[in-house]
Amino acid sequence: MSNPTAAAPADPIPECPHCQKPMPLCICDSVTPIENRLSLLILQHPQEQDRALGTARLLATHFADATVRVGLSWPSLSKALGRPVENASHWAVLYLGSARAADLEAEGEILALNRKGEVAENQRSILGKLEGVVLLDGTWSQAKALWWRNPWMLKCQRVILNPAHPSRYGRLRKEPRKDGLSTIEAAATILASLEKRPDIAETLNASFERMLTRYREVQAEMPELAPKPAPKGGRRDFRRRKRA
Repeated sequence: MSNPTAAAPADPIPECPHCQKPMPLCICDSVTPIENRLSLLILQHPQEQDRALGTARLLATHFADATVRVGLSWPSLSKALGRPVENASHWAVLYLGSARAADLEAEGEILALNRKGEVAENQRSILGKLEGVVLLDGTWSQAKALWWRNPWMLKCQRVILNPAHPSRYGRLRKEPRKDGLSTIEAAATILASLEKRPDIAETLNASFERMLTRYREVQAEMPELAPKPAPKGGRRDFRRRKRA
């Protein structure tokens, strides 16, 4: 016999069709549009499930020229972007190797690297030719899996960041490195620097702050919206052998 006193299952919480966050966490009504000269391509690992604190789609809502792709691999930059790209070397990709700006004793918030992981010569010339930026969205290991599964990224210009401040995530989401940033913070740093427009960083970082504030406000009342810890074991390792 059925138990009439059993609680009925809770209705699913609707999500925003734009940022894909649960509606209580959506801040799309306060998003300020930004006209960007550089194209933005965000590749999201399919196991990135942090809808509450993830920033990729919130970032994309700011720009008319921003593309989000969810998957593990694409045959080329053109296929990932959905349109032809004449020269992949004119696209920057945020490099996930061991190189760190602090160890290289270089100045500037964004640095171009050569294939050896060294600071490239003619920084101004290299960065000035860029037409777009590729960002990898997910945990550190997920982003590295995307890097190894897409060898066409070796044709792109590798860049690393030298952020002036740690991520605004703070204790909400632990970053594996001190220079680790959220996707929206990384975009703010790169695009503001390359386009010489501090207003881009101001707009994106303010949006991120509003997102975090909303999360903290809702967290106490709706704990079911908090990110779930990743299950231990049983997860496929998508990493491959290191390529040169």
